Amino acid sequence: MKADIPYRDLGRTGERVSALGIGGWHLGLTHVDRPLAIRIVRTAIDRGINFMDNCWDYNKGASERRMGSALRNGYRQKAFLMTKIDGRSRKEAARQLDESLKRLQTDCIDLVQHHEILRYEDPHRIFDKDGAHRALIDAQKAGKIRYIGFTGHKDPRVHLYMLEVAHAHGVRFDAVQMPLNVMDAHFRSFEQLVLPELVRQGIGAIGMKALANGIILRSNTLSAVDCLRYALSLQTSVVVTGVDSMKILDQACDVARAWQPMRDAERRALLAKTADAAADGAFEPFKTSSIFDGTADNPEWLGEEPKRLQRLMP
Repeated sequence: MKADIPYRDLGRTGERVSALGIGGWHLGLTHVDRPLAIRIVRTAIDRGINFMDNCWDYNKGASERRMGSALRNGYRQKAFLMTKIDGRSRKEAARQLDESLKRLQTDCIDLVQHHEILRYEDPHRIFDKDGAHRALIDAQKAGKIRYIGFTGHKDPRVHLYMLEVAHAHGVRFDAVQMPLNVMDAHFRSFEQLVLPELVRQGIGAIGMKALANGIILRSNTLSAVDCLRYALSLQTSVVVTGVDSMKILDQACDVARAWQPMRDAERRALLAKTADAAADGAFEPFKTSSIFDGTADNPEWLGEEPKRLQRLMP
């Protein structure tokens, strides 16, 4: 069944990943028990979806532990496994990465991303000489990870600044994750500002929040299928979608299998239908509020500020 799901290049890495990926957050929700989470992951892989998203902080580690269990019995070799770490210091990033490796029951993660790049100071903390990027480079040299990227959901200009600071340090990321949905096209648009730059640099573009955890559907302007088709029609390597039931998995697989590039007229029609609802970002609260900002509620996840800055404090 693998041939039924379209595959795309992950930027310049040479890796081929399924156009649709399974989000890790939903796998650890209270209404999703462990057997169901394992069934979702394994069924998705059996159907040809190889991209598995996760994060060190999702559901206090439950999401990674469940995915680790699901990837046993030969499934790890069939998956392109990604997770994220919140640590901004070298020490905290290394600690979180080692914890993720244990939970995921693997000795190597395919892609690890700096998570929640939301603030203009985040790139400077990460690229400090004792910052998190040093930890990921150390891990890459040790064979613990293969590729490095970053994620964020707040403002496309912060993403562009992260790319700018990375370039100043001689770094070009392998992948970048961001919200890409039909509402985003109207407000603080990652599609318009960041996606073209990723394509230009050959960086794998990972779309997320295609339905904004169902919030976009509450606008009563379009369907879940419309949302997925729109995101898949962008220049992405993969679109990550949350799955908390077999019914939702079936729907996502059906969309991916039947996918054809959205025609300009259909795209314009969807944008016209959502223009008013999307204008102020109300249906993208991850941009306009701190509700989705895990590191704002848990600053200890970031680790210590750089020592060189601590010395300047009175």
